[in-house]
Amino acid sequence: MSSIGRFIPLFEGQFAAYCEVEHAVATNNGTSALHLALLGMGVGPGDEVIVPTLTFVATANAVTYCGARPVFVDSEPRTMNLDAAQLEAAITSRTKGILAVHLYGHPADMDAIAEVAERHGLFVIEDAAEAHGALYKGRKVGGLADAGTFSFFGNKIITTGEGGMVTLRDAGRTERIRLLRGQGMQQDRRYWFPVVGYNYRMTNIQAALGLAQLEQIAQYTAHHRQVAGWYTEELAPVAGALQLPVEAPWARHAYWLYTVVLGGDVAVERDAVMGGLAAVGIETRPVFYPMHVMEPYYEGRGRYPVAERLSERGLSLPTHVGMKREDVVYVAAKLRRLCGL
Repeated sequence: MSSIGRFIPLFEGQFAAYCEVEHAVATNNGTSALHLALLGMGVGPGDEVIVPTLTFVATANAVTYCGARPVFVDSEPRTMNLDAAQLEAAITSRTKGILAVHLYGHPADMDAIAEVAERHGLFVIEDAAEAHGALYKGRKVGGLADAGTFSFFGNKIITTGEGGMVTLRDAGRTERIRLLRGQGMQQDRRYWFPVVGYNYRMTNIQAALGLAQLEQIAQYTAHHRQVAGWYTEELAPVAGALQLPVEAPWARHAYWLYTVVLGGDVAVERDAVMGGLAAVGIETRPVFYPMHVMEPYYEGRGRYPVAERLSERGLSLPTHVGMKREDVVYVAAKLRRLCGL
C-alpha cells in the first residue's frame, strides 16, 4: 500500500529528532498538518484562534475547517510576523489558541507569544511551513510550542513534492492526530473506525524523498543564507529606500525567500517593478495579501495598516539553491534600476 512502508516512520523519527521533539506525524501536505494540529488541540465549532492577517491563506483556512473562526492581528513591521503586543486585544472568552507563523523563514517572537498564551490558558501552534532550519534563541522552530507544522511543497527548502509534518511533544495528542490522519481507523482493530477521520497520509515514496532531502538540509539552509547575504551586500547602499529583511538578535533566519519592501521614496509601484523584472527574465512574487481583504474573511481596510503596507509594497526575490553570486548581482542591479536607485 502506498501509505504503508518503512520510510514513513523513519522520516517521522528523523524529522522529530531534527526539530528536537519527541514525536512527528507525516501528512500529505502542509495544510493537512495545520488542520490535524488544530484538531489535536481540540479546536471545534464556536472556538476562535488568533492568526496573523499577513500569512498564506492555508493558516486561516485550517481554522475554518474546524468550524472555528480565525481572529486576525497585525504584523510587526520589521520581521513581518505576528505582533505579539497586539495579542491581548484580540483575546475573547471564545479564544482557544494562537497560531504563530514564521513568515518567509524568520521566527516569530515565541517567548512573547507564549507569555500571553500561558496567562490566558491558550495553546500555541507554530506554522513553520516556510522556516525549515530557522532558530529561535538557538532552538529549532517546530519545537517551540504545543505543536509545529511544516510543508514540503516543491518550492520549500526541503521537499517531497507535496507533503507535510506535525511535530509534537505530547504522546496523547500525537496518537489522536495519527488516528485522525488515517480515516479514523483504530490501529489495533483493522477497519474499525471509532471517529470520523481524514485521508491525510503521506506516501512511502514521498517519505523516502523526504529522508534524502533531510540529509541535505544543512547545505540547503546554508545556501539560502548565503544568497540572502549576497543580496544584502548588493542592496545595502539603498537600504534607506528599500526595507531589507532583518534578522533579530535572537533569531537565525531561514531565508526561504528574500523579501524587500519599497519605501516611501520609491515612487514606482511594486507591481510595475515586478513587471519590469519579469520582462528581463526575473521571476518574483508579491507579499501575501492579508487575510482580512479576502472575500471569505473580509473586514475592510485600515484596521491592520502594517500588514497592508507590507503587502502592497513588498516583493520576494529569487533564492533557490541553484543561484550563484552573479545571479544575485544581476537581480539586485535590475531591481535598483527599476526603483530609480
